[in-house]
Amino acid sequence: MEETITRVKPAIVGIGTYQKMNTPPITFKGTGFVVGDGLHVVTNAHVIPESLDLEKKEKYVVITGQDNKPDLRDATIISVDKAHDIALLKISGTTLPVMQLGESDTIREGRRMAYTGFPIGMILGFYPVTHQAIISSITPIIRPAHNTTQLDAKLIRQLQSPFLVFQLDGVAYPGNSGSPLYDPDTGIVYGIINMVYVKGSKEAALSAPSGISYAIPGKYIVNLLKEFKVPVQ
Repeated sequence: MEETITRVKPAIVGIGTYQKMNTPPITFKGTGFVVGDGLHVVTNAHVIPESLDLEKKEKYVVITGQDNKPDLRDATIISVDKAHDIALLKISGTTLPVMQLGESDTIREGRRMAYTGFPIGMILGFYPVTHQAIISSITPIIRPAHNTTQLDAKLIRQLQSPFLVFQLDGVAYPGNSGSPLYDPDTGIVYGIINMVYVKGSKEAALSAPSGISYAIPGKYIVNLLKEFKVPVQ
């Protein structure tokens, strides 16, 4: 696993916005990872801000590099698939190392996995963090509502057309959104972290993590890449 982490870390990036006059100028939003031709990045749809302050020249950026010397790449939103919580971005500059995508339909409960990202953002610098977990369940992506007052538009849409996701027995935090879920021996990606089960308030995700997280199967990433003719490694 030590070798796998060393190999995948250069393909793990941060997702954020940049506005020169802000303090700090970079606003971290979540994690992403490089795929395809080395110029495309996958993250969660919910990580991408729906609008920018164009008057103040705010822009999307992908954060690469490590330690206290992050490098910013301008990013363009290619597609946002809200139904499966996946977004595809294209970055400027030279190509980056990529992560290989596997066939997520082959994954069974009990499979050991790892995920690498930035669980608490850039508070301590730009240092990727790796966690381990097993696939504890393959379950519909719906959260039960105890009564109708807890139903909102998003939950109703999920109830109407649920799809299966990976439930993990691993600790993840809000900054882990968009982290690749991969085989710890090969580094092949089979999913993308998208949700943490929160007990109580949102702050509890940091102070009292539940140890239950969810990941979108990688087949939806593959479908998105094929739709936009991005090479699938």
